[in-house]
Amino acid sequence: MKKVEVVAAILIHENDILCAQRAESKLDYISKKFEFPGGKIEEGETKKEALRRELIEELNISPAINELYMTVVHQYKDFELTMHSFLCQMDNKDVTLNEHISSVWLKREELLTLDWAAADLPIVHKLIKNE
Repeated sequence: MKKVEVVAAILIHENDILCAQRAESKLDYISKKFEFPGGKIEEGETKKEALRRELIEELNISPAINELYMTVVHQYKDFELTMHSFLCQMDNKDVTLNEHISSVWLKREELLTLDWAAADLPIVHKLIKNE
């Protein structure tokens, strides 16, 4: 089974969290699902370096990246995903969607109103519990 290691940003501005919707994909279980933005760690990169690069590529932003929030290991039917998530403080809500089809800023208690990718759900639940 293929193993993929990625990083994800929990972008926070005041009390709102950015939720980004993935583009349509041939993988129906992640197509158009909401996620915390980020991506694959390239060879030689630290997790924070990878996240910084991904946020610039995907959203044209370079926020402060705090310490690791949580790591999720999720088994999709085609691959195993290990996702390291980091809390990131934003000074404003200005993002440019270069890869996602939509985004929304929500309060913690509103997060479950969206259709999340399965690997992101443990992070959503922890965010809601840790209000």
